[in-house]
Amino acid sequence: MLKLNPVFKDYIWGGDKLKKLYHKSSNLESVAESWELSTHKDGQCVIAEGEYAGQTLSSYIKDKGKAVLGESCSTDEELPILIKLIDAKDNLSVQVHPDDSYAVKNEGDLGKTEMWYILEAEKGAQLIYGFKKDITKKAFRQYIVDNTLTDVLNAVNVQKGDVFFINPGTMHAIGKGIMIAEIQQSSNVTYRVYDYGRIGTDGKPRELHVEKAIEVTTLEKADKAKVQYSFKDYEGYLKATLATCKYFTVQLLDIKSEAKMVTDQTSFNSLLVVEGEAKLYSDKETLTVKKGDSIFIPAGYGKYTIEGTSQMILSTL
Repeated sequence: MLKLNPVFKDYIWGGDKLKKLYHKSSNLESVAESWELSTHKDGQCVIAEGEYAGQTLSSYIKDKGKAVLGESCSTDEELPILIKLIDAKDNLSVQVHPDDSYAVKNEGDLGKTEMWYILEAEKGAQLIYGFKKDITKKAFRQYIVDNTLTDVLNAVNVQKGDVFFINPGTMHAIGKGIMIAEIQQSSNVTYRVYDYGRIGTDGKPRELHVEKAIEVTTLEKADKAKVQYSFKDYEGYLKATLATCKYFTVQLLDIKSEAKMVTDQTSFNSLLVVEGEAKLYSDKETLTVKKGDSIFIPAGYGKYTIEGTSQMILSTL
């Protein structure tokens, strides 16, 4: 069981809740994102303690071999998902991500399928999910040129516990006053189309990617945005499946007393603690964790127990 140190990003819309509420230690004045599970070239997690302390997760996987990722991993010694905590003190840009074929061809990176679990939402908080109505490429371009794109965007009220699944091509934006856990493909490709006229740290308007966005965006009216889920009762805990696709499966564990778990050869387990404190133990070791901690458990690890009142997001392949 490996506790990880995250990678911090200080984008202009970030706040201080990750430091205040999720125990993140950073010299940055504001922390927009903490990359909690990542071997991406733009930010690599480091093992926090134990035998492999100070080693990047990427290096650990390379040393140990693909077996630690599991039989479901379709890549060679690369972690195929990336997990973030995001604090939106201000609105994020309106943006879209391409699919794999477009991203590989044009960016040399993967596309981005992602899901969001709402951790915190201030009263009246909203996010953007797709369009209110069907539009054409010509109309899409004109809305961007006229600076009226927000007139046709689908705004959704959110509250803590809501889940959203974002397919490539879906126009979207996290609104101010929202904190989320994001589980996504290991990609950092984003096409920005609207940014509220903000100025970047270089004193210039932030770059937009209009032509690429027009190529990849789904222009039909958005389907129902929120994902419906329900808990099943197990001895000592509740479990709900939040998302499942060819890239990842995400479950929420609501632990009342303890949860007996097993990591088989199929996939690693990623645990992200979003409420409370707990003790993880097996016949090999014991690890104490708290809200905000991220733990990587290699495939084939075997049985372990989570003890203590807490909530965790469990991600597997």
